[in-house]
Amino acid sequence: MIWKHSPEQFRKQLFDIVSRKQHWATPYFNGSTITKMQLHIHFRQEYAVYIRDFAVLLARIIGKNPPWEIRRHLATTIYEEETGGLSLGKSHRELFLQMMKGLGFNRAEFRDVELLKKSLAYREWLDTLCQDDNWLLGAANMTIFVEGTVNDPEEASQDRPPKTPAEIEDIVLKHPLVVYHGLSPEYMDLIRVREMIEPANRRIVYDLIVKEATESGQQKLVLESLEHSLNLWLEYRDGIARACGLRA
Repeated sequence: MIWKHSPEQFRKQLFDIVSRKQHWATPYFNGSTITKMQLHIHFRQEYAVYIRDFAVLLARIIGKNPPWEIRRHLATTIYEEETGGLSLGKSHRELFLQMMKGLGFNRAEFRDVELLKKSLAYREWLDTLCQDDNWLLGAANMTIFVEGTVNDPEEASQDRPPKTPAEIEDIVLKHPLVVYHGLSPEYMDLIRVREMIEPANRRIVYDLIVKEATESGQQKLVLESLEHSLNLWLEYRDGIARACGLRA
């Protein structure tokens, strides 16, 4: 018999998985010793694995005809990702490439990226999830895991007012790329947009998934798929770290 979680229990299980989305190399990438060449390897993999095609992956889930509330959230996210219509008027992909330009990386270097072995495995898993007839698995993994961070348990549990422009600028000025690599804040609109949009979204996505995964079998499949995403993500980050010459 599969145990059915209450909404509160299920949400706690989701938080537990996302709270483990931590990798040993993150302090290196956010620190002062990482080189521009290592950042180049890292960002090219990130771009090709999910940043470039994030809206495309979400569109595949919409094609499975999930309930209206899910479709609405995914469609709104696609609109913002592709147009910046809810924030600064530019696609998130374009804002990412502008940030890369500020670091001295040519946009042409992001056109044909050869994925590392573990990067490819993680991307193929995301493709599989978003193409699966069970739309709930794709929606849960893309909105909760891919967009989620270790801060989700806190951010998605509390109602907080939107950050003020001054608060967002303070975050930008303290960003590791600005502090350690001299990236001009003018290239940091991607970070501004994320601080404008994402915190408010975190509670919404958990509410939506918890509302839809009401059966014990659904909850089990969601949790198992998220655990698999976590394992593949950790291996994917291992692969990038090794390619950068880093060791745990």
